[in-house]
Amino acid sequence: MTALDDKINEHFAGFVVRKDLVKAVKGSAIVPTYVLEYLLGQYCATDDEASIATGIETVKDILRKHYVHRSEAGLVQSTIKEKGRYKVIDQVSVALNEKTDAYEAVFESLGIKRVAIDAATVKAHPKLLVTGVWCIADVQYEFSDDNRISPWIIDTLKPIQIARVDYEGYRQTRDHFTTEEWIDLLMQSIGFDPEAFGRRSKLLQLMRLIPFVERNYNIIELGPKGTGKSHIYSEFSPHGQLISGGEITVPKLFVNNSNGRIGLVGFWDVVAFDEFAGREKTANKALVDIMKNYMANKQFSRGVNPMGAEASFAFVGNTDHNVPWMLKNSDLFEALPPQFHDSAFIDRLHAYLPGWEVDIIRGQMFTSGYGFIVDYLAEILRHLRAEDFSNRPSRYFTVPVQTHIRDRAAIDKTMSGLLKLIFPNGGETEAEVEELLRLAIECRKRLKDQLLRIDSTFEKADFHYVGMDGAKRNVTTLEEEEFPQFYHRRPTGDEDDVILPDRPEVPQNPAANVAESDMGTVPSASDAGPKAFSPKPGHIVFTENRKGISFDKIFGPWTDGASRITITDPYIRRFHQARNVMEFIEMLIRRKAPEDQLAVHLITAPDDGNIQEQRECLDGITEACTDTGVDFTWAFDGTGTMHARDISTDTGWKMVLDRGLDIYQPTPRKTNGFSLGERMQEHRMIKGFYVTYVAIEI
Repeated sequence: MTALDDKINEHFAGFVVRKDLVKAVKGSAIVPTYVLEYLLGQYCATDDEASIATGIETVKDILRKHYVHRSEAGLVQSTIKEKGRYKVIDQVSVALNEKTDAYEAVFESLGIKRVAIDAATVKAHPKLLVTGVWCIADVQYEFSDDNRISPWIIDTLKPIQIARVDYEGYRQTRDHFTTEEWIDLLMQSIGFDPEAFGRRSKLLQLMRLIPFVERNYNIIELGPKGTGKSHIYSEFSPHGQLISGGEITVPKLFVNNSNGRIGLVGFWDVVAFDEFAGREKTANKALVDIMKNYMANKQFSRGVNPMGAEASFAFVGNTDHNVPWMLKNSDLFEALPPQFHDSAFIDRLHAYLPGWEVDIIRGQMFTSGYGFIVDYLAEILRHLRAEDFSNRPSRYFTVPVQTHIRDRAAIDKTMSGLLKLIFPNGGETEAEVEELLRLAIECRKRLKDQLLRIDSTFEKADFHYVGMDGAKRNVTTLEEEEFPQFYHRRPTGDEDDVILPDRPEVPQNPAANVAESDMGTVPSASDAGPKAFSPKPGHIVFTENRKGISFDKIFGPWTDGASRITITDPYIRRFHQARNVMEFIEMLIRRKAPEDQLAVHLITAPDDGNIQEQRECLDGITEACTDTGVDFTWAFDGTGTMHARDISTDTGWKMVLDRGLDIYQPTPRKTNGFSLGERMQEHRMIKGFYVTYVAIEI
């Protein structure tokens, strides 16, 4: 165990669990993480390896005996009948049968309906009336000749949740940890290895928890696929509900007029809308209008009397383009359905979490360390929802009073949520407050700046804060700093548009005019810029052991301006060969404009003796290219006879290669990691090879 793990076990014994154990027990049981950790917390809340091993077997045995697989529902039903009573773990929902004036439960996986359940149990757990809740239940079977009476009866039912939470003990124990240690503890609690993340990346991950700790908080996260946007809302807490953005109705979300029953917002702390983005999707206008009113006023009405609720909304979805493309051609909300691409709806969001900054989830990012049992942490966060920390930053900084009321409220709520997560017992320093305040302001500014593009009636806002010295401190978004040439563009036709000139071309290393030489002469980088060199057909031979040769010099000018490039090479089989493809793509990314889109397709042959590693390497390249402006795809050749290796572009160039991209000699691996050959192609020795440049009529 790490020093942090030792400290966690010392101060939170009984309320933490080793996070990698979830995978060890899950098997084929399709249950949320908080259900598994509830069981692990009962039997594996220790640092003793022998006890953990025994506990894992106990939990596996419980799941094996009592978790209901849909395919085995008939067998479990028979077991209940033969034994008269049996304990099951299943998702249970309840409805009132108005004909019999009795409550009836449905067991999702067990496949039984009309299960008798007493009113006291329903009253104690009203969420059962809204949606399915994971429970441990004793189910009885008592046959009756009266076919109106169901033979299924619930004897006892208990939703999966931790029994005892010491809120004050949690607060006071926080003081035993440094800020960095506490952030790492929270990261491990949600399943991630802190070592795989930088400070800002950790804070962005923790921002996903704010809806659980802050009432009526509305956050949106749009970004590439595979970044774990919905994981927190589906697996983390029994107080959150994840639904598909296109599958919700007004009665389900707010209130059913026919019976007056309140919907999801009345029973859940967080309602998250998964797969919310998609221009092709449609939404009911009445739903959008009620959502906007609820997000602004915490109330909704479909009848005479308005109703209030405290549920926070989280909207998560995938973007179709990278950031510079969106900034140049549309806005950062371009992926939303038309009904939600609406300034009134967007203005009611408190923060825009930049999903493109969140790394794609990989196996090595998960932790094997200790973290809070998620159900325990969920109860703590729920308790903190009743408190307001928004005034605490005023000891050091002030947000100007002239700031728009919605902007100020959004900043306050984000700041309050971050402080509750990281400093539940106070003690934050001025520097720590400033770090969080800048993030809170930035996440609202990102949203407001996009509103200026969407709706010209919105006024520009000056996002800044003032220190105790009276100095004004401006806040910018990361995209604003990276792409200033696109960020401040306003809607077309606005005479007051602030449109900065396009970013000037960054000089690149010129390629060799290889068509005029058969000796492989490569001019120096100072000879000319990329515009000065015009690629031509030709043939060049490179001698073995040369240095100073890079993909940029021998391929770059011939790939400029292409929107599709095809690599044909049957020998992309080993790690170093896949790395060559990755470095070729890196060269393309460096040369192209950030907002341009480029498709790269690889055709290769399968390595029958090591096809799994080959697939993993190629899929790794696809994943690495996400949100870069390069769309990398690959396929195996179907003929089984391919031998040629070449690179072709849709601009009419074909580069025939006798070695493909495998032009470098193996680089000696240094144990200390310091090797320029590993870092820079120009410092590697090459193999002997040739390249033929052919102009093809398109």
